[in-house]
Amino acid sequence: MPDFTQGSVDSGSEPDVPDIDLPSDAFDAVLDELSNHTPGDPVRFEGFSIAPDLRGDVDEDRYVFADGDRRTGLTERDLHEALAERAPAVTDWYAFERVVGEFGPRRAFLRWLEDADGATVATRYAALAEGIERAWGELKITVGVTDRGERRYDVRHADDAGVPVEELDTYDDPLDARELVTYDEKGRYRPLKTAPSLAGGWVFPDLGARDVYEAVETIYPATVANWHREREGELDVTHWRETMERQSGIYGVVKTWDRGEGHEHVDWVAEACCDDSQCLKRREWQYDDETDLDVDGGDGVFPCREPCSVVVSAARTWTRLESETPQTYEFDLTPSEKEQVEAIIDVVADGRIDDIREADTKEGANRYRTRFLRAKLFDDEENLAGVPTKREREDEE
Repeated sequence: MPDFTQGSVDSGSEPDVPDIDLPSDAFDAVLDELSNHTPGDPVRFEGFSIAPDLRGDVDEDRYVFADGDRRTGLTERDLHEALAERAPAVTDWYAFERVVGEFGPRRAFLRWLEDADGATVATRYAALAEGIERAWGELKITVGVTDRGERRYDVRHADDAGVPVEELDTYDDPLDARELVTYDEKGRYRPLKTAPSLAGGWVFPDLGARDVYEAVETIYPATVANWHREREGELDVTHWRETMERQSGIYGVVKTWDRGEGHEHVDWVAEACCDDSQCLKRREWQYDDETDLDVDGGDGVFPCREPCSVVVSAARTWTRLESETPQTYEFDLTPSEKEQVEAIIDVVADGRIDDIREADTKEGANRYRTRFLRAKLFDDEENLAGVPTKREREDEE
């Protein structure tokens, strides 16, 4: 099954194009296009064009067909036969010009799914007959074609690629996706819909061209729209400083976390929240228009145009925590215990706790090994190494 995630369709060899019937709806749409077209301006398809034959005075409409050679005086029946021989090109035109229609994010996305702007009709239809796969976040979208040239779309979690439809929960209403994105596989609420925590076990096996867009935008809101704006050079990015300056109420405290001598604190925020392991978007916002952050923005297909509510909320918490006066604490750790503390922080930060096997006590973040460290180092009041926490307000009292 072709996977176009990394590039265009391979058109290096002669494709085996499937047999396609020309549906009456497509032919009627062609006639309608001809009747509304500017006289003398042909309707163009891949490899040929057609136009009304304006010569002479005849009782019925006549047409001109040009594919290198020029055939004139075709009747409607002749035209139908000519177009039926080129049904893939006609149905491809019909799929995008009439079924999808409008120019915008939906059309651009559907064309991108099958590389319609980079590959020939013959190459694409040969690939569509097998099913073209594209990745979008954690989604695997497969595009197929019927014997009438109609597109059908299968949308599922990438982890369920290749799983038979009957083994998954099936849906046909794209709005049903709202239920699928609310909780992760452990039943925990997902505050960030673009976090890599989408649960699987479901499929939309037979969506049409319009519904697939709605399903994807429901699962990952505004991602297609922003992806399209970026492609068109129209992505409006709101950087960190502008976002923070408009905060008010309980979030107004973030304004006090200004640049100062640098933007290291914002780098920490971006590294914590905007890494590929935490969010599937590719961060395009920086500190401000003139100052880039020092951390990578990620490799996601769709862009992030401004700090989201999760980032703002986390920044508010960290602003308060970072305002505390640093204190010095002294306690003894063996080299292995120091490395264990580091391992625990890494595993928790990367969300890998479930990967640590209970029997593997060589792992620093192993549950039993961590419990042993707590038993050894915590006193009855749960102070590390018996050292109480110092707070500025306690010193004042």
